[in-house]
Amino acid sequence: MTTNVTDAKEQFLRYLMVEKNASPFTIKSYENDINHFTHFLESENLHHIQTVDLHVARSYVSFLYDQGYERRTMTRKISAMRSFFRFLKREEIVSMNPFSGTRLPKNQQVLPRFLYEEEMEAIFSAFQKEKARDQRDLALFELLYATGMRVSEVCRVEVDDIHFDLKTVLIKGKGRKERYAPISKKALEAVAYYMGHARKKVCTLSPAPKQLFLNHQGKPLTERGVYYIVNRRAKELSETLHVSPHDIRHTFATHLLNRGADLRSVQELLGHEHLSTTQMYTHVTKERLREVYNGSHPRSKKKGDS
Repeated sequence: MTTNVTDAKEQFLRYLMVEKNASPFTIKSYENDINHFTHFLESENLHHIQTVDLHVARSYVSFLYDQGYERRTMTRKISAMRSFFRFLKREEIVSMNPFSGTRLPKNQQVLPRFLYEEEMEAIFSAFQKEKARDQRDLALFELLYATGMRVSEVCRVEVDDIHFDLKTVLIKGKGRKERYAPISKKALEAVAYYMGHARKKVCTLSPAPKQLFLNHQGKPLTERGVYYIVNRRAKELSETLHVSPHDIRHTFATHLLNRGADLRSVQELLGHEHLSTTQMYTHVTKERLREVYNGSHPRSKKKGDS
């Protein structure tokens, strides 16, 4: 029995939503990658998922190379296809995973973007506490920087997840995994002030949303809304400063390591399953150490340097 690609895609997306509890952002990313693969199949006059074999998979990889995609993008697309066909094989829709033997192109090592402590302080200093919008945005920035949580996680934070007495927040991470994270005093103060003022004013819907962060209509803030707020606030300081919530997550980890935190603790705080994922931040701190060394050690300076 043959299955067209669209039907196979819909089954996979339902699996991501129901069984994997994937975020809307993750589901949309997979959908876009599968749609791209579908267009490729159509150009090859292939319409059923069962016609995809190792030769087709290799042709798709060659197609990506020919289109000039960056290695990171190619890796993501191939990885998405591998997951897609792994699911289809599990459901016995296909007999083999044609992408299981496909080599992923090696990623160029890109250091995560982060802000310096002075830049974060400049952002925090720019908020005007008497403005309702600033109360919410300050609480959002403080919570992101205090915990290093993902944008999907901060959108899922509910009012009852903040434990003021214990100075912790319950974070609902990927795959329904939960973890508690400590919160700084300044973050707790900003959240408490926002809850007692700006949030109370816009929270007019019945029943009241459980989510902590709301938009001006009193509805839960979306991931897209968080991205917009973070980038807009950064641009208010400098037109050339582009900041995403993930950059603040990188900043959180980098600043902890720069100040002596051990890698295993940072792994737990970030909610990384594997330590190897957290280790990318050591490259950032090594760069910082090299700068300090070159600027401070008397034997590291070239003749003529001041």
